[in-house]
Amino acid sequence: MSTDGTFYLALLGMALASFGCRIAGFLLMGYVPITVRLRSALQAVPLAVMIGIVMPVLSAGRPPEIVALAVVLVTQKLTGSNAVAALSGAATVALFRWLAKTA
Repeated sequence: MSTDGTFYLALLGMALASFGCRIAGFLLMGYVPITVRLRSALQAVPLAVMIGIVMPVLSAGRPPEIVALAVVLVTQKLTGSNAVAALSGAATVALFRWLAKTA
């Protein structure tokens, strides 16, 4: 597989843009007074992002993803680890898709 320079240029551009957004947010938030209301809003962002990821998958109604979501919920409850829960969900979907191809 060969790639040309535009791929690497695009990859570098995306990496720099992502890094720039993170650094800009970090630096600019130093000038914003953190009130109770703002702190509450910032603490709600991760949950809002997760809901934005999960709901379209859940509404599609495909069995592998629904089972994986249940596995994620159980794993999160048992381990308390977001990383372990996410990996277990990804492994569940991968296993279902692999079984579907071999069947």
